Amino acid sequence: MKIDEADGKIIEALIKDARMSLKDLAAHAGLSSPGVSERIRRLLDRGIVKGFSADIDHKALGYSLQAIVRIRPLPGKLHIVQRLIEDIPEFCECDKVTGDDCFIARLVVPSIEELDGILDKVADKAETSTSIVKSQPIRRRPPPLVIERDSR
Repeated sequence: MKIDEADGKIIEALIKDARMSLKDLAAHAGLSSPGVSERIRRLLDRGIVKGFSADIDHKALGYSLQAIVRIRPLPGKLHIVQRLIEDIPEFCECDKVTGDDCFIARLVVPSIEELDGILDKVADKAETSTSIVKSQPIRRRPPPLVIERDSR
């Protein structure tokens, strides 16, 4: 879906600070507060903006280690493994993918010692390959916005 320049300015501002006031959003986009409010409602209705969330620092909560786990369920265990991953709260992201692995998941744990305990919960139903995250040069970010320019 294409968006216009004003919607683009609103989205960019919300990406930087989802708690920005309507007054500040309006100033940023060059619109009135009611106009910004209506545009946000339409962006939500169109599914372009899906919600507003907090960016939580897992380290501040005591989870000092992140790992990427490639998971290949054993034959006939795909749905069981998916449910296990969904039910283990330390898995904070998971993608179902093509290729040799069925799932690529990100998990957080307080220490390396606790990693095996988490992986043991799926070990009898899947093969896993784990990589420890050293740093995250690019945090999750949205794709570039495609702005529909006024062709007048």
